[in-house]
Amino acid sequence: MHTRAASWLRHRLGRAVVLAYTLALILPAPGLWLRRPHSLPPSHLALDTAPLLLSLVLFSAGLQVPVRALGALLRHPKALLAGLVLHLAIPLTVVPFLAFLLRRTPDTDGGSGLLTAMILVVAMPVAAGATVWTDRGDGDQPTMVGLVLASTLLSPLTTPLLLATLSPLLSGGYAHTLAATGRLAGNGFALTAVVLPCAAGLLGALVLSAQSLGRLVAAVAPSAMAGSLVLTYVNASGALGSVLTRPRPLLFAAALAVAALVCLLSFVLGGVAARVLRLEAGTASSLTLACGMNNSSASAVLITASLPDKPHLLLPVLAYGLLQKTAANRIISRLRQAPTAAGA
Repeated sequence: MHTRAASWLRHRLGRAVVLAYTLALILPAPGLWLRRPHSLPPSHLALDTAPLLLSLVLFSAGLQVPVRALGALLRHPKALLAGLVLHLAIPLTVVPFLAFLLRRTPDTDGGSGLLTAMILVVAMPVAAGATVWTDRGDGDQPTMVGLVLASTLLSPLTTPLLLATLSPLLSGGYAHTLAATGRLAGNGFALTAVVLPCAAGLLGALVLSAQSLGRLVAAVAPSAMAGSLVLTYVNASGALGSVLTRPRPLLFAAALAVAALVCLLSFVLGGVAARVLRLEAGTASSLTLACGMNNSSASAVLITASLPDKPHLLLPVLAYGLLQKTAANRIISRLRQAPTAAGA
C-alpha cells in the first residue's frame, strides 16, 4: 500500500508542487502558522516545522542511496572530484558576475537582497532530488549519488566558507546578515538539519537487511514526499503570502530574472566542464545536473530561520527551485532524444 502511494505521488509530483504554490498564494495562513516555532506542552519543547520536514526528506533520501554502488566511483573519482570543485567554483564565478549586473540597476542597495538569496541557494549542497532526474535520464547514478553525499557531508564546512567569502559583495546590512547566517550554518544548521538526517538514512541502508530496509523505505518514502510538499507550501506561504495584499510586481520580476540567470549559468558551466573533461554521456549529464541543482529547500529553511523578517528573500529561492527542475527536465529530454537521433 505504501509503495503504491509513493508511486502514485511520484508520478504526480509536478502537479502537486504547482498545487502547493497555488495554495500558498490563495491560502497562506496555515503555512505562515507552520513557519513559526511552536511549544509542545507540558515540556514546552520548541517544535520548528520546516527543519523537521527537511530532515525527514533527507533521511528518506539517505535510506534510498545505493551505497554499495559507490565502490566503482571511488576507484575512478575524476567526475566526483570535478563536481566538488565546481560546487565551490560556480558560486565564486556566478555571484560576482551577478553582483556586477545588479549594481547597474536602480535598486538603492545594488540588489543586495536578491544577491543574498542567490548566495544562500548556490552555497547549499546538491539537491537529493537530482538523483531522481539522473535515473529518469539514464545518467550515471553512482556519480550523482556520490556528489549528493559528498556535498552534503561537507556542507558544514563549505556553506559557511562560501557565505563568508561572498558576503563582501553585499551592501548595507545584508553583509552583516549573511555573516550571521554563515555562523548559524556553521554552528549547527547544516549539521543537524542536513548532514545528520542524511547520515542516519545512509547508516540504515548499510546495516539493515534488504527485507527490513525495503519495509522501512516503503513506510518512510510516501511520508517524505508528502513532507516535501508541505515544506514547499510552508516556504511558498512566506514568500507569496503578501503578494495579493501588497503586490510587488517589480520584485517578482526581478526575482524571476535573477534566479533564471543563476540557474542558466550553473547548468551551462557544468555542461562546459563535462565537455572539457571528455566524460561519457551518462557521467556528463550527472555532472551537469549536479552543478545546477542545489538544495533550494535547505536554503529556504535557512532563510526562514535566520531572516524571519525578510520573507521576500524566499521569492528568488522558490523561483530557482522551479527553474532548476524545468532545466533538468529539458536536459534529460535531450538525452533521451540523442540515441534516437544517432540511430536515425
